[in-house]
Amino acid sequence: MTTAPTIELRTFTDLGPVRGDVLDVYAEVRAPLLHLPNYAITAFGERLDRHNAEPGFAAVLAYADGHPVGYVYGNRIEHGDRYWQRTAPEPAQEYTSRPAVALKEIGVRPAWRKTGTAHRIHDAFLATRDEPYVTLMVNPAAGDGKVHALYRSWGYEGIGQSQPSPASPVLTVMIRATR
Repeated sequence: MTTAPTIELRTFTDLGPVRGDVLDVYAEVRAPLLHLPNYAITAFGERLDRHNAEPGFAAVLAYADGHPVGYVYGNRIEHGDRYWQRTAPEPAQEYTSRPAVALKEIGVRPAWRKTGTAHRIHDAFLATRDEPYVTLMVNPAAGDGKVHALYRSWGYEGIGQSQPSPASPVLTVMIRATR
């Protein structure tokens, strides 16, 4: 697919009814990495449940013909949050002095890539937020650097690195204004 197909975007503040949809998309998106402990479906499910319980949680899922094709989710982080504590060097106070939204995960099924779906669900997610900044972490090696470059094209800039868990690779922390 190379043109933007018709999708329905749905916003959720609780993943209960669509948790399975997120896990199904995740399993296809991360299929080549599922053998690694950090990317295993059980590890992702545990992170997903933890994030769902955090303040300001929201998710946007994309559906085509009733089937999930992509998702994005995140939550609000405050000054002193472990997200910021694990970021090195310490982020500028401009970013951490007020609440920000941490985009925790975004995924689009391979057949739906290069259709604008990821950008559409990303923008729909940000449209629901009132925090001044959005931050995310990306594996700089993902897609041979293409994922990092995609986020840069969306206006994100690198501000540091983080390793959220011992099983996680070192990630680039990126940030941009929500609007």
